Amino acid sequence: MMNIKHMIKIAVATALISLPFVSVNSASANEVADWQGKVGQKIAKKQIYPRSAMRKEIEGSAKIKVSIARTGEITNFEMIEKTGHDVLDQEVPKLMDRLNPLPTPPASLTDDQLSFVMPISWRLQ
Repeated sequence: MMNIKHMIKIAVATALISLPFVSVNSASANEVADWQGKVGQKIAKKQIYPRSAMRKEIEGSAKIKVSIARTGEITNFEMIEKTGHDVLDQEVPKLMDRLNPLPTPPASLTDDQLSFVMPISWRLQ
């Protein structure tokens, strides 16, 4: 079993946002891509690997449907795919609190596009 301090340094969190397919011009597509990158950066900064999960070398992935306001405020979230591990599933609401608010979405997104699926992973390398 690996030393916990060593595991903390190498715990990796990844996230990509999956937005519904939209027809936008290239400028809008660039705005959306930039916004997705900012959201991903915030997730990487705010995601925590629970110590008990690291000690037991538990890994997992979840998919969270997130709804936001135009201000970036998270108005609702729902786990549509759980990790299969209570310790990681219990971390999701805490993460949503730490992420709130998300970066302001671009104006080119419609109201229907302010709900998206956010995959979150906890992986040890």
